[in-house]
Amino acid sequence: MRVASVGPAYPYRGGIAYFNARLYHALRERGHELLAVNFKRQYPGLLFPGTTQEERSRVAPRIPSERLLDSLGPLSWWRVANRLARWQPDAVVFHYWMPFFAPSYGTVSRLVRRRSSRARVIWICHNITPHERQPAGSLLTRYGLASADAFVVMSRPVQEDLLRFRPDATHRLVPHPAYEPVGSVPKREARRRLGLDPEAPVLLFFGYVRPYKGLKILLQALREARREVPVQLVVAGEFYEPLSTYEQQVRELGLEGAVQFHNRYVPNEEVPVFFAAADAVVLPYLTATQSGIVPMAYAYGVPVITTSVGGLPEVVEEGRTGLLVPPGDAGALAQAIVRFYRDFEGSAWSEGVQEKRRLLSWDRVAQAVEELAQED
Repeated sequence: MRVASVGPAYPYRGGIAYFNARLYHALRERGHELLAVNFKRQYPGLLFPGTTQEERSRVAPRIPSERLLDSLGPLSWWRVANRLARWQPDAVVFHYWMPFFAPSYGTVSRLVRRRSSRARVIWICHNITPHERQPAGSLLTRYGLASADAFVVMSRPVQEDLLRFRPDATHRLVPHPAYEPVGSVPKREARRRLGLDPEAPVLLFFGYVRPYKGLKILLQALREARREVPVQLVVAGEFYEPLSTYEQQVRELGLEGAVQFHNRYVPNEEVPVFFAAADAVVLPYLTATQSGIVPMAYAYGVPVITTSVGGLPEVVEEGRTGLLVPPGDAGALAQAIVRFYRDFEGSAWSEGVQEKRRLLSWDRVAQAVEELAQED
């Protein structure tokens, strides 16, 4: 088939760009012809809370792409639609994750369907309902979702959101695939690089820091857990709220020396260091649909301690690939941390994590795209 994709790709950074690149390669490996349409402007600077939208890693996944789409430029939407229609794809795959992109994606989708009789428009919905409310979010979402022929979702909560907006939606539910590790580092070496005790219990919180991620709850739980286990916490990711708030909480909880903050976007070449240093990844989310961090942890052979929100229980098997606790409950999270170290040997997780990693394959997503492209 001829498959076009629309969404962020290199030089943009982040999980959606990586997903787009990895799916591109999976489809190409299955014999399809690919065209990737990238953003020339993804977010206006005023709306982006991070330090930069561009990838600084030397080993970022790259695909050939045409930088045509301006999220705020309607003329570019027409140009993208014309480019796609001229290429005559069998399927056009949009990577969607927030209402901000619904006007551009929805307009391009409608124009493509109007100008190309054979093209099936497929939206891969990484998220539908945003974690933080957005002006006119429901109206924009409804406009966008109405423009597609079919959908791929990666968790039951996203599936439920989709069917709330489009009860008739043709779709496939496929779990978020696991990324391949970009390297490996021995645990002792990783801890040496981070200045950690090579024998200490170490947990990792990885990814952007936003209120819904529950880091404040984790810090409360850490104080309680340390009464029984001398666990250390590494927080690696760019803060989208003041770091000083968390530094003050660390002081108030008496956790100085037990918490490391790495307030920056971690480039790919450094990711193995953080995961190799950790006994487990902790994701104390207050809300969630799914998380790309869970399959990333599995890729590095690391179990996960997380909350039973959204689609996380679908990919974390209690006692086999991780532990689940109620959201917002620092006491329960502390008990899970203590249980992790007292009741399980590190090697006990390996088989379950590796098996789950094999199941979370990119071929399953590629196959879903193929099936949806061929449905009437």
